[in-house]
Formats: sequence, C-alpha cells, structure tokens
Amino acid sequence: MKLIITRHGETEENAAGIIQGHLPGKLSNIGIVQAKKVALRLKDEKIDFIYSSDLARTSDTAKEIAKFHLTVPIEFVKELREKYLGEWQGKSKTELGFPKTLSIAGISPKDGETFEELFNRAKKFLYNILTKHSKDTVLFAGHNSINKALIAVITNKTPDAIKSIENLHNTSICIFEIDEDKNHKTCVFNCKEHLD
Repeated sequence: MKLIITRHGETEENAAGIIQGHLPGKLSNIGIVQAKKVALRLKDEKIDFIYSSDLARTSDTAKEIAKFHLTVPIEFVKELREKYLGEWQGKSKTELGFPKTLSIAGISPKDGETFEELFNRAKKFLYNILTKHSKDTVLFAGHNSINKALIAVITNKTPDAIKSIENLHNTSICIFEIDEDKNHKTCVFNCKEHLD
C-alpha cells in the first residue's frame, strides 16, 4: 500500500494559540490557501481512497484535495481525529499558563487521551486499512498528533516516541510504502515545498 498522510490547513484557532483537540476548528484564510496548494500538489497522484478526520478543519482540507479526484471514494472517520485534549480544548495556551509558542504535542491534560491510547487508535485503524487496501494508494487527512502516532506505528516505534517525532507542518505531506508484512519505506517526510 502507498500511504499519503497530510495535515489540515492552518486554523483561526492555530493562529490564536487556542487548543482544539476534538473541536471542529475553522480554516483561516492562510489555511484555505494551504488546502488549495496541497490539493494542487496531489492532483496528479493516483489515489484510490481518501480517509479524513470528520472534524471540520480536516474535512474541509480533504474536500479541496477531493476536487481533483472526483471519482475517488472519501470517508470521514472519527479514528483520524486529533488527540482528545479534555479540559484544555477551547482554551488558549496563555490561559493555561503555557507560552504561546509552546507545542503541546508532547504533553497531555489529566482527562485527555494518553499517548498509548492515541497510538493504539492509530495502530488499529492503520492495520485495518492495510488489510482492506493492500494494493492501493490511500490518502489520510489528519492532524499533528494522530499523524505522528500513525508514523510511530509505521516506523515500529513506541507510543512514547510520538513526543519526539517532529511536528508536522499544516498541509505537509508524508508518503510511505507499506507491504503486507508491515515493512515500510519512507518516500517523503513532512514536506511543505508546495507552500513555498
């Protein structure tokens, strides 16, 4: 299976330093442009199936990509949602006492999803898709933390490794080739050339 992983465009909440988690999020003007650019980048890819997080910021990004792949089935799924961030959701980093520039990708609130839960969610979903689409090219449209969890699974790392994988740029592209034995080849990682 060839797996293309992308992240949603920048949201108004990203720009304001508001933590989203399972909140829908709204693409900012920059985010809309990023979604259109990643769609152009992927327009000549042969994609057999698109799976997207059902949260608005990502489903809106995936719909831009799908405009160039009108016959490709698209499914909006909870499994590709961002890490659940409990009581932090909807609050700004400054409200919670974090510097605005801090990435919270490596920390969790007490009532949020753990890295192990996130990893297991990613693993279960990925292996299910791998069985279903072993010979296909599949696109996953997700979020920073769930995408990092998928990458940790693909590259045979532990749940704890999610914290040390570099943050993924808005609408960046990662491409992996994965065989039936779950061996992988990394073709592209966190690439944002289309935004330059």
